[in-house]
Amino acid sequence: SMPSEMLLKILSYLDAVSLLSLGCVNKRFYELANDNGIWLKLYSSSLHPKWKMKSKQTETVSLGCAALHDKKPGYWKKEYIFKQTCAFKSRVMRLVKFLDPYTGLPCKNKEAMKVSGLTWIIVLKDKTGKEHVVEKPKLSFKDTSVTILWYGTDWPYLDVLSTLKLFGVTPLLPDQSRPPNKNGPRRFSLIAEYCLGNLTESSVAVGADELVQLFSLSPGLLVGIWKEKNEIAFVMANLHYNQLLERSILGSATVQYTPPPNKPLLDDIDSEYGLHDYSLHLDLHGWSCMYLCGSFKCLFCRKRDIENGYLRLRVVNLKDNRKHFPITGTLGICWETDVFKGKVKDCFVMDLTVLDETGKPFWCFSAPVHMELSTRLSGLYDYMGHIYTADYADSEGKVCVEFVWLEETKEYIIVSLVLYVSTKKVNSWYGTNY
Repeated sequence: SMPSEMLLKILSYLDAVSLLSLGCVNKRFYELANDNGIWLKLYSSSLHPKWKMKSKQTETVSLGCAALHDKKPGYWKKEYIFKQTCAFKSRVMRLVKFLDPYTGLPCKNKEAMKVSGLTWIIVLKDKTGKEHVVEKPKLSFKDTSVTILWYGTDWPYLDVLSTLKLFGVTPLLPDQSRPPNKNGPRRFSLIAEYCLGNLTESSVAVGADELVQLFSLSPGLLVGIWKEKNEIAFVMANLHYNQLLERSILGSATVQYTPPPNKPLLDDIDSEYGLHDYSLHLDLHGWSCMYLCGSFKCLFCRKRDIENGYLRLRVVNLKDNRKHFPITGTLGICWETDVFKGKVKDCFVMDLTVLDETGKPFWCFSAPVHMELSTRLSGLYDYMGHIYTADYADSEGKVCVEFVWLEETKEYIIVSLVLYVSTKKVNSWYGTNY
């Protein structure tokens, strides 16, 4: 029953987040919270435009100026949110411009995530269209990736689910002076969408232990299924630092962020341009444990080694035991829920970062990989044991790894590591024609 003029006067003392929250109460409050006079005052005081409202004007709700009367209700609210969002994105993106010379990736990712208030959620959608939001993840940071783990006891049954969406979530109007309000307005950025229909048939089986089975969905998603109930036990997402913040912040709630294409630097002098001076940084881990962290320089491919649309970059040669190196610990992916913990053996998460000759990230991913026992035994004099293989493939290339298991020392030795890079990727990146 309070007159609108009095309510507008009260609302003029609120901050932007409170106004947005108040607008969700009912239709009348939504219209009042869209008042151009209130939002123009916030716009002028917070964003410091070249023109400024006089102090007497800021106290007046009904301004007789074109900035108010010529604009539709909510115009200055949208302008305020747009400007604040752009300033926020620029502030975060400035932090990721500092690169680590070791990996070629942003070295202030954690700081940027803290500044942005970034977190991640998954949304499970059933076949009737109802959505189930899962928040409160556990994080594990590595040199080149972050692993995100969700689990709970009230998840929908697997057979009624249709899709899973992975979102990056940030406060719509972050305030650096205080922690983000969990109940305040938030912005969603769609990172990836996965189909859960016929999950056990359409996805790659990574491994299993006594309690769960692991299934991999590209890109970088691992779903744990309870063996007895055939229900979801947990979901694990692996996000590579390359373009991590862009995908988590710059996309929309419905459209994924698409990185701009690389602008190739043409080289008419080098006849093998795009075939040499690659660098590789490789991490193998299993949620909380690290098995391998290695870097390899000066990788190259000869023209005669280009076959079936792939460049072959041999990183570790089976015949050169000087470059063979051991794996720390027993390979496996650790998992946990509210009650149970476990470890699925003979699988791991591979973080691969390939840099071009200028040190720019060329091919990057973080994904679960399973190992298979080969039918042949090692014929190497130094290593007599079973051979295991682990392969990964996506649209940009393939990775083939061979391990030898040494029973005496209880360790794996990597004896072969080969990268196959798609010629389409190379040609689009360098502007070549292989």
